Amino acid sequence: MKILGVTACPTGIAHTYMAAEAIEEAAKEKGYEVKVETRGSVGVENELTQEEIDSADAIILACDTSVPMERFAGKKMISVSVSEALKDTGALIERALKAPKYSVNKDLTDDVAEIKAKRSEERKGVYKHLMNGVSFMIPFVVAGGIAIALSFLFGYDAFESEGTLAAFLMSIGGGSGAFGLMIPILAGYIAYSIADRPGLAPGMIGGAVATQLNAGFLGAILAGFLAGYVVLLIKKTIKLPKTLQGIMPVLIIPVLGSLIVGLIFFYVIGTPVAAINTAMNNFLEGMSGTNAVLLGLIIGLMMAFDMGGPVNKAAYAFGAGTLVAGTGSPIMAAVMAAGMVPPLGLALATILFRNKFTNSEKEAGKAAVVLGLAFITEGAIPFAAADPLRVIPSIMVGSAVTGALSMAFNATLSVPHGGIFVFFAVENVIMYLLAIIIGAIVSAFMVGFLKKKTE
Repeated sequence: MKILGVTACPTGIAHTYMAAEAIEEAAKEKGYEVKVETRGSVGVENELTQEEIDSADAIILACDTSVPMERFAGKKMISVSVSEALKDTGALIERALKAPKYSVNKDLTDDVAEIKAKRSEERKGVYKHLMNGVSFMIPFVVAGGIAIALSFLFGYDAFESEGTLAAFLMSIGGGSGAFGLMIPILAGYIAYSIADRPGLAPGMIGGAVATQLNAGFLGAILAGFLAGYVVLLIKKTIKLPKTLQGIMPVLIIPVLGSLIVGLIFFYVIGTPVAAINTAMNNFLEGMSGTNAVLLGLIIGLMMAFDMGGPVNKAAYAFGAGTLVAGTGSPIMAAVMAAGMVPPLGLALATILFRNKFTNSEKEAGKAAVVLGLAFITEGAIPFAAADPLRVIPSIMVGSAVTGALSMAFNATLSVPHGGIFVFFAVENVIMYLLAIIIGAIVSAFMVGFLKKKTE
């Protein structure tokens, strides 16, 4: 028998490792093969691979904090508190071997979630760390952008009057609220991806310094990577006695790491990065006419090319970065519009050209409507996987048309996600919606003409 475990207590210091040791000893006493992943204050250690999970007979989760669950689908699994794992671990193992398999009912939405999780696992190196930071930053940008948009609904000057609802909304979303946290969060979670939990504080503090220096999105990225690798260096070079190891993640690493990152920014890289950031923002603000349309076309092609993959995410990160100033961005508007087109275009194709899709694809088309409206580009992946040579070029053309039209119409957006649910934050929304509709129609008709009839 092969038993796997995951342990995690709220503080991640003592009980995490005590529970892991208890599971290991109990399994070895029974003659079972065992491996336990610990999620402590120093990060994830002894991490379970998918190959090990696939070959396991049972999984024991002894966790008082949340852990990734999708990887355990189809395996016998029990979930208990850390304290319960310390009481009668032998009986716990037998319960795990008799436990039901962990499963979920799957539809297109579940397929998309599974694809996203798999892609997340496959990310490597710089791309993985950057996307980790962006994913944690997005909720702050969304919350801040919506609050700012709601403030603007009262009039562009209303939020300048102290004590008004508009002013409070602007404070929640603006530079002193959600948008003020964007840069530190991005930097912090890039560092977190590199060095795990110990990298979080130096990364966020580095991001705060980047904000002070007006280094923007670019400064946040540099601060995050610098903090992450500085923390790894500290962990590798500073070795304390076992009795003092507990102070590493709460004292040595955050203080030393933050000082190193902050001082490097102030003395070395902060000023030049701020100059580059300002020049880039001025260039983008001055872009108009043919150049803007061409940029929108390129953004559209990138958003549809791999539907949530590295190319798509590069375009998305670029668009989200233009929101740091706290104003509506035509680039972000083009990114979201182009990202909505692939699932919407394919859903429309299943209606207009029903004889060219299987029954399961027609059913998936209904879910694709919702995914497209919510700006979940991955809703197109099952269709593209079944017929990539016809589907991918079709959705790329439709998204390119939408991106170009969105830029030509000068639509702007102050929120990086949400699809139709945040259209109130779009400036020139009627033309923006028209751009999406035209792109979806183009994709639908291309797919309809290129695909063969089903037998």
